[in-house]
Amino acid sequence: MSENILGRLYRAIRDVPDFPKPGILFRDITPLLLDPALFRQAVDRMAAPVRDGGVDKILAIESRGFILGGPIGIELRAGLVLARKVGKLPSETRRVEYALEYGTDAIEVHLDAIAAGDRVLVVDDLIATGGTAEAAVRAVQDANAEVAGVSVLIELVDLNGRAKLAGTELWSVLTYPRP
Repeated sequence: MSENILGRLYRAIRDVPDFPKPGILFRDITPLLLDPALFRQAVDRMAAPVRDGGVDKILAIESRGFILGGPIGIELRAGLVLARKVGKLPSETRRVEYALEYGTDAIEVHLDAIAAGDRVLVVDDLIATGGTAEAAVRAVQDANAEVAGVSVLIELVDLNGRAKLAGTELWSVLTYPRP
C-alpha cells in the first residue's frame, strides 16, 4: 500500500473523544466517505484479499458495515447480506448471540440470504473486542457456508478482537495504535 494513500486514509479518520460515552475514543469514518477517491481506495483494499477467491456473498454488519459492504459486493460481484440488530429484518431470521462486557447482544440474518456452500466475506468498518464479528462468522457457519474471512477498515489492536476469530482470516486496512 502506498504510504501516501495510507497516510491520507489515516488522516481521513476523525477521532471523537468521549463518544458515545465518557472514556471512549470513537473512530469516525464519515470524513473518509466524503472523499470519493479515498472511499474507493478503502473499498479496493478491503476487497483485495479475496479478489481472486470466488466470494459469493458479502455479510455486512450494521450499520457502517453496510456502507462498505455494498461497494465491496459490487467490486467482487457478490450478493449483499445484512447482519442487523434483533427485530430489524422483515423475514425469517437466524439469530446469533454474543457476549459483551456487561451482558449479551445479538445479530440476525435472513435465513434465505446465505446458502449452504456459499463463500462469504464478513465486512465491517471496525473491529474492537471482536464479539460482533465472531457472531457474524458463526451466522455464516450456521448456514453451512464457508467464511472467506473478515475484512475491516479499522482494527483496534489493543482490544484483541482478532483473538475471537481464531482460525478465521482477518484483514484490516488501518490499525490503531498506528504502526
